[in-house]
Formats: sequence, structure tokens, C-alpha cells
Amino acid sequence: MFTLAIVGRPNVGKSTLFNRLLESRKAIVDDQSGVTRDRQYGIADWSGKTFNVVDTGGFVDNSDDLFEREIAKQVMIAIEEANALLFMTDAATGITDLDEEMVQLLRRSPKPVFLAVNKVDNHQRQLEATEFYSMGLENTFFISSMSGSGTGELLDAIVALIPDGDETVDPHEGLTKIAILGQPNVGKSSLLNALTGQERTIVSDIAGTTRDTIHTRYNLFQKDFVLIDTAGIRRKKKVDEDLEFYSVIRAIKAIDEADVCMIVLDAEKGIAAQDLNIYSLAARKGKAIVILVNKWDLVEKQTNTARDYEKELKQRLAPFNDVPIVFVSATEKIRIFKGIEVALEVNENRTKKISTSELNKVMLKAIESYHPPMVRGHLIKIKYMTQLPTRVPSFAFFTNFPDDIKTPYRNYLENQLRQQFNFTGVPVRIFFRKS
Repeated sequence: MFTLAIVGRPNVGKSTLFNRLLESRKAIVDDQSGVTRDRQYGIADWSGKTFNVVDTGGFVDNSDDLFEREIAKQVMIAIEEANALLFMTDAATGITDLDEEMVQLLRRSPKPVFLAVNKVDNHQRQLEATEFYSMGLENTFFISSMSGSGTGELLDAIVALIPDGDETVDPHEGLTKIAILGQPNVGKSSLLNALTGQERTIVSDIAGTTRDTIHTRYNLFQKDFVLIDTAGIRRKKKVDEDLEFYSVIRAIKAIDEADVCMIVLDAEKGIAAQDLNIYSLAARKGKAIVILVNKWDLVEKQTNTARDYEKELKQRLAPFNDVPIVFVSATEKIRIFKGIEVALEVNENRTKKISTSELNKVMLKAIESYHPPMVRGHLIKIKYMTQLPTRVPSFAFFTNFPDDIKTPYRNYLENQLRQQFNFTGVPVRIFFRKS
């Protein structure tokens, strides 16, 4: 999916614009935000086209040289990994030395650059903002991220770059694609090596353009699938670049390509805010999900250690926590193939089709056992349901009052679908329609 990165110095309104992009349109899927220094990323929709948005944020306030140490790294990574760049400045402050430094970098980029001059919210600011034309960027827009003024024209120009259809040829068409995701040093590389290195199972390594994710085909033991590797982030220029930001953009690309997202955690450290962001984004994008708790061999065990760990983990993952959790050790090769088997199983759940007759037989019985609450003295009647022809398991329930069914009853129907038809590891979507 097309990826837009928002770059700029601190306090110009990047996060405000980011929030506006994600909140002002109903089609926008999610606003992922972690703790203060975590990246923010989500999916936006404008004029029927969807794209990823990444807010580079997260600067170190007490750095001696803010530009050299933090902003330059993120701009360079964004230039390399994103499809387009949105450079934000502040009309109230005017052009600063930091802005000048950044625009020098951006002018050399082959990627499209949009200059958004923020806080243009009155006539005086409009006049003052004209100085930003001196930056020489062709796509210059005067906006107010607080009020939304000017953002429509900006978005129109951005989505004009997104092609109507994806015409790329997939060399692995028809094979299940499993993305390995997780924080640095949780054991993603060890897991990949354990799966592929010893048995020489690699059929092909296909690296995409601009250092994209690497696809490794696995064809052994009657299994045939593709591993999308986000591990092994290697940089030739500097070793101290902002790998967290780099890995976020890489992970978002991998999620877009994958059928199953295998999120690897360090058993001793548990799940971090960024893991939860990635997990939530994968669910919003309708991907099947498996959690691998790696380095389980290093954890001191008692009678119910695994059970208690899983219970606590699922509390963090709520409300969507019907996902398999597999305890593994990549270095000791403990249960790693079990993890792959589970990943293939949840992909089958994701592509499962339930016949209309079977669906109605089971779900009408569940509705009979627990009726939806009355609304304004009227009985809500769900008469019929069918599975929709979508990539994610989606179901339409036909009822006399579709707008009056509340979240608790929706959750009940989802839980019944999960229990009766086994949709473990897969987001389930429910729609109510007028009968």
C-alpha cells in the first residue's frame, strides 16, 4: 500500500494533522498511538483510495544537536522507505534554520515532496506564509491542521499519485504469506535461520526494490509458503540510525503483503506498546495473527507459568484476543514448526466460507437463546444472515432495526461465530442491514 511519511521539526503540528487525517473521515481505519516516544501510524482513506500514514514524531528533546542526531535520521529513512513525503512547517514561526536544512535534504529526494505550511488560519498568516514559496518546492499548500482548512486540496494532490489498481505481478501468487514481525532483538533472525538455514529449504530469495522486505519460499515437509522477513535490518551507511522508525515502516509494508502476521515477543520482556500498535494495525487490515513468545527456554517455570503468561497477554490484547499463542525457542528449535502449523491453520480460518444454510441454522439458534434487547418498546428481530464475499470473514445480519443493535450484542454474535465455526486468530466483521 502507498505510504506517506510526515516529516518536520518539533511543534509544527505534525501530530495534529496526523490525528485529523485519521479522525475526520469515517473510512479511516485506525489511529495507532503508543507511549510518548512511539511512532504513530494508521490507515487513511480519501476519495476512495487508502494509504498508510506515518508520523515521524518522537524526537529527543535534550539532544545537543537536534537536527544531526534525530531529524536527519528520520528524514533520510522516510525518503528511502516512503512513497511520498509531507514536509510540515509553521507559518507562525516562519522559516527556521532547521527548516532550511531539512529542505536541502528533501530537494535531493527522487520521491514526491509536499510542503504543508501549517497554522495559516487568518488573512495575516496567509500573507506571511508566502515566504515559504522561496523553498522552491512545487507542491506547496497553506493549511490549518487544527481547523482542517486547506487539507482537502493537499489530500487530493497526494491521492492523485496512488494508482487505481495494483498491476504488479506476484511471483508467489497462491501461496500463504507469513510476515515475521516484532521488536529488534526478540529473535526474528534466529527464528528465520532456524526455519530455513539448516535444512537448506530456501527455494527463492526475492528482494523488492528500494530495500524492500525479503521473501523466502519454504517448501519442505509437505508445506509450501512464503516467509516475509522484516528481521535483519542492515544499514550500510550508519549503524546508529533510528532503527525503530525504519522497522515501523518496514513492518507496515510487510503487513500489507502478508496473509498471516506472526508477531514475535521476547518472553522475558513481554509485549511493548509498539507491538500492540502493530497487532492492532494487522487486525484492522484484516490479517490472520499468531503470537510467538520466543526465548521461552530462558524463563523460570512453575506449574502454571505458561497458562498465567497467556492469560495476562490476552488481557493486554483485548478486545480482540482470540489469537493463538505459541511458546517457542528459536535457538533451541523448540516448537518453532508448531508456530508455522498454527500460522497455516489461522490462514485457513481467514479464508473459510460458511454456507448460508449452515450459518442460519446455527446462528438463529444462538439468537433464540439470547434475544437482542428491546428498543423503544420494539422487539428487534434478526431474520436472516449471510457471509459476504470479502477477504476478511464478514457477515451481514438482516434485521428490522439495524442501527439500534448495541456493541454488547454485536460482541455476543461475534463470540458465537468464533465458537461455532472456529475463527481463531482472525478478525471477524459484522454488519447489520435493514430487512
